[in-house]
Amino acid sequence: MAKLQAESKRKVLLYPGEDGYFVVEVPSLPGCISQGKTREEAVANIEEAIALYIEVLQERGESVPEDRVEVVLV
Repeated sequence: MAKLQAESKRKVLLYPGEDGYFVVEVPSLPGCISQGKTREEAVANIEEAIALYIEVLQERGESVPEDRVEVVLV
């Protein structure tokens, strides 16, 4: 499990949703999205979602996408 956690560190987008919750998305893992009532809860939820997402990919024998997200302000 320690190896999985090391691989699971990803850049995420965290922003307030319209319903008052914080939304968090993982651009390098399509469809990996979560939310939480607080920033801390949202981050904890996405950490779990990332680990599960990667676990499913590995179980299916699929490759895990690299985190090649670059943040650029325009």
